[in-house]
Amino acid sequence: MQFEMHDNNVKGKAMSYPVTTQPQCASTCYQTQLSDWHTGLTDCCNDMPVCLCGTFAPLCLACRISDDFGECCCAPYLPGGLHSLRTGMRERYHIQGSVGHDWATLTFCLPCALCQMARELKIRG
Repeated sequence: MQFEMHDNNVKGKAMSYPVTTQPQCASTCYQTQLSDWHTGLTDCCNDMPVCLCGTFAPLCLACRISDDFGECCCAPYLPGGLHSLRTGMRERYHIQGSVGHDWATLTFCLPCALCQMARELKIRG
């Protein structure tokens, strides 16, 4: 392989540089500390207005949560919408858990789960 350079001493000569180190992976691995929800699933009475809304008008509370989270207020009406909101909230705030746990929580404890999500958004502002 020949390189042409403007310096007359190097013109027409092959240049070789010895490899002294092997290439390394340039990707950076980020480790984030997982946290818990600020309030427990059954701490509904900590915020009475949210508790009453979650008990008597859960779909209204779900729409407010979706809007506060930055999603369309119709998202809770879509199939899987609440599950994606809860999972998205866990991912955004680095809250430990799993999709299966989110599913079980929303399926068996819907009013409590909605209240917990609303309180979390209120705390994290």
